Amino acid sequence: MKLIYRVGIFLARLLLLLAGLFIPKIRHFSSGRKNLFQRLEEFRLKYPGKLAWFHVASLGEYEQARPVIAELKRVHPDYLIAVSFFSPSGYDHVTKKPQPQVDFITYLPLDSKRQADRFVKSLTPSIAFFVKYDLWYHHIRAVKASQIPLFLFSASFRSEQIYFKSDGFFRNILFQFDHIFTQNETTLELLRSINYQQVSIAGDTRFDRVAETARNYKEYPDLARWLGDKPVVVAGSVWQEDMELLIPLMNSHPDYRWIIAPHDLSPEPMKRWTEQLKLKSTRFSQWDSDDSPDVIFIDNIGMLSSLYQFARVAYVGGAFGKGLHNILEPIGFGIPVIFGKLEKVAKFPESAVSQERGCSFEVKDADSLKLVFMKLEQPVVYEQSAAAARSWVEVNIGAAERIINKVEELIA
Repeated sequence: MKLIYRVGIFLARLLLLLAGLFIPKIRHFSSGRKNLFQRLEEFRLKYPGKLAWFHVASLGEYEQARPVIAELKRVHPDYLIAVSFFSPSGYDHVTKKPQPQVDFITYLPLDSKRQADRFVKSLTPSIAFFVKYDLWYHHIRAVKASQIPLFLFSASFRSEQIYFKSDGFFRNILFQFDHIFTQNETTLELLRSINYQQVSIAGDTRFDRVAETARNYKEYPDLARWLGDKPVVVAGSVWQEDMELLIPLMNSHPDYRWIIAPHDLSPEPMKRWTEQLKLKSTRFSQWDSDDSPDVIFIDNIGMLSSLYQFARVAYVGGAFGKGLHNILEPIGFGIPVIFGKLEKVAKFPESAVSQERGCSFEVKDADSLKLVFMKLEQPVVYEQSAAAARSWVEVNIGAAERIINKVEELIA
């Protein structure tokens, strides 16, 4: 299997080079890794101190890493922090603005033995963390070969994943970690079922992150004046399938203000939705704050997490398509959340738990959305749901501290 894996990585590298000739996104994936080792070696020559390496797949996993990075820096302020990304979308987003607690941001090279060995040797971390998944065999083996403490946190596995289907190559990757911190009991039991014992439940570090965002949100005075005393719905990361449900609801509730943050920021979908609305709408980039539309489309990246401060209710998109976006961000503000019906609930365990807690609601079509919305307009039902959101966040805060405390104990 190791040989098959190596051949597969080699072929993938060739395919990426060929595809990059025709597909801009693939070309960007490859070109972003040019001079990777030169940048890395120059950084370590200039900053040779103790370093903690965090590997994340993309932006969502970086958000899970941030509370752990902050806690590690609190305990060890002398540590340098390096973060590697696999996905260009995560890397591009994070490098656009300062990351005060991170000293070096890089792509992860493709997982060949030669490149992985060089990456780890050049980076020379004192400790390494992988976040949730994206477990690359050669990089993990290179860490272990260098006897560097290695941890996985925010792990959330499913029984159908290859690690649990048979013993051998892929399962062995999990056994390289000195300790795995899980988000939930299900993952803990899955790991114990394959006789992996260095495991504990720490919880989902996203709760630490969303609680921090809710405490320190960015203020938008112009939006606050526009909203006034009207009830507000914030719809975040929505796709066409979500808007097909939302537009009838919006047209039937002109008494609300609507903040819509599309996942795709190209103007065509927003133009199409505007034409279907009976309400007055505009894009945030074109909005005159003296104007008073019913709907504002947020046509930029970076505002959404703070916009939930205004919401009475949030709708989070993606469930009908590539995957549900972050429902914990609005729940962090103590508000009920609505989202589309998921096909694979196991991939998003927070969706099921939040429904059990009573702070989220799943809808399958425009009619069921209308019913849930009407339900939440009842004061008693609304307050129960909002209280459930606040309570759920409160009991889950502290995952980052639990992780670093255990790491300190293990490496002492």
